Amino acid sequence: MASRTRTRTYDAAKIRSAVTAQFGHIAAAVRELTPEQLGRPSGLGDWTVADLAGHIAWIADSLAAGLARPPAAVPELAAIEWPFATASLAGKIAEAAKETLGGAPLPELYERAGARLAEQLAANPGSRVLDLWIGDMTLADFLVTRTVELVVHTDDLNRAAGVDIPIERQALAACTRLLADALALKAPGGSVEVRIPPFAVVQCIEGPRHTRGTPPNVVETDPLTWIRLATGRTDWAAAVEDAQVRASGERADLAALLPVMS
Repeated sequence: MASRTRTRTYDAAKIRSAVTAQFGHIAAAVRELTPEQLGRPSGLGDWTVADLAGHIAWIADSLAAGLARPPAAVPELAAIEWPFATASLAGKIAEAAKETLGGAPLPELYERAGARLAEQLAANPGSRVLDLWIGDMTLADFLVTRTVELVVHTDDLNRAAGVDIPIERQALAACTRLLADALALKAPGGSVEVRIPPFAVVQCIEGPRHTRGTPPNVVETDPLTWIRLATGRTDWAAAVEDAQVRASGERADLAALLPVMS
């Protein structure tokens, strides 16, 4: 994988606020889910909506637990590299979540996780280095990756449970940008311009680099469609056929590069 030529920066205070707010939106919605909704399939393997909701509580709880452990010395992984480091740990994460949560009622899990997370975030600066399975990361970078987890799973819950949990604009923006930058890292080049208004524009795929005027190869879509494509929730061909993606130019086909993370 080619090295990055630039690093996008994020407003650390806004990212913290977005993560906290998004977890709060999910917690409020989960408290209102009926037994019938909780028993529905989540669309993620054999997980039910209840399993998915428990996993989201674990995301916050595990971050708080990580901040309570002694810090690592030096960051090994940047936010943009995180999407490529997660696939091999899916089973380990699922098992850890089950063990940590221990079958407690969901409202209790969310109350506990939210309180622990707020306490630890207040006590730790963004420069704090977390000792993580995927590789040590600064808290600031890891919080950017939490926007991906929370936005993606908010969308999963909305579709599976038939609810309408709001998505924080700052969380949606960070999630969109991180996954777009990961695509550019995965397929470096300048022959295709990927536009995800209003949050991101990246160039990718080797070939003639466009510099002026209208690019000959353009992909354009909305943030939620992009996030679903990048995480394997939506198929490229279906999205194009349904006009959720507009692709023009002979190189404007991202099918072989998707999902960016799985």
